[in-house]
Amino acid sequence: MIRFGLCCIFRKEPIKFRRTTAKYLGRFSRRQQLANLSEICMANADALYRALQFCRRHGIKGFRINSQILPLKTHPEIGYRFEDLPSHRKIRRMFERCGTYASEHDLRTTFHPDQFILLSSPDNNVTQRSTADLIYQSEVAQWVNADVINIHAGGAYGDKIRTLNRLRREIERLPEAVRRRLTFENDDRIYTPEDLLPVCNDMEIPLVYDVHHHRCLPDGNDVEKTTQLALKTWNREPLFHLSSSLNAKGDGNPRNHHDTIDIADFPRCWLQLDTTIEVEAKGKELAVLKLMKEVFRLSAEKSA
Repeated sequence: MIRFGLCCIFRKEPIKFRRTTAKYLGRFSRRQQLANLSEICMANADALYRALQFCRRHGIKGFRINSQILPLKTHPEIGYRFEDLPSHRKIRRMFERCGTYASEHDLRTTFHPDQFILLSSPDNNVTQRSTADLIYQSEVAQWVNADVINIHAGGAYGDKIRTLNRLRREIERLPEAVRRRLTFENDDRIYTPEDLLPVCNDMEIPLVYDVHHHRCLPDGNDVEKTTQLALKTWNREPLFHLSSSLNAKGDGNPRNHHDTIDIADFPRCWLQLDTTIEVEAKGKELAVLKLMKEVFRLSAEKSA
């Protein structure tokens, strides 16, 4: 069974996740900052519950949670301990309610931290901040029963081999709550599936196969072979990413995502898989629902 996943936000549905900025909060006293952040976190927990309800009603079986669900949690100036929020107990209960709902209705939740999470950086300050952010997200992941925290390998820093070795060392230092959820994704500029698979296999870190990234940055292996190699890295339900190029005709940057998924971009070898496919399209829930109908039609045609 294919489980389709919606990524973070909605295009049409009136469900919004709130954010704030360090610049804005810097105008207030620390007490006011924490009160403001507490209110935003409660609003986001409520929005997540409503997002999961929407997904259940429409047969969308996965939801990627925004990495700023607790805004500015690890910011160097505005960052805070969760326990310092005035309503922290209520906020946690609200997130745990989301986790219970997801478990009861077989909804999978995941995290995909922002691009500044760089465990492979040669700068210790960067890796320490990255680790702190992963720890915070693993805490929320426990509340909501999320089983994936997906990251990219980062830059090459002039030497891919040395960088990947540095990445291995940082993985070994991670707390177990992070490590057991950690996954790697091939990107569209530096690291192909072939680059990452040795690390994934050696360290038992699953590979989130992004087929669009692979088309932008090929490594000599086709989609069918890479799919099978990626599947072998998983000890639970696999997770893949799917998107279509906004500039498929070659008249612009092919890396940019389209509003919807071109059904021609859906790998036919995925039709019979038991996996989660997160749909990375600007049309958000509209794109997911459209793709679900088209894949259902494809499956019916193949079975006929």
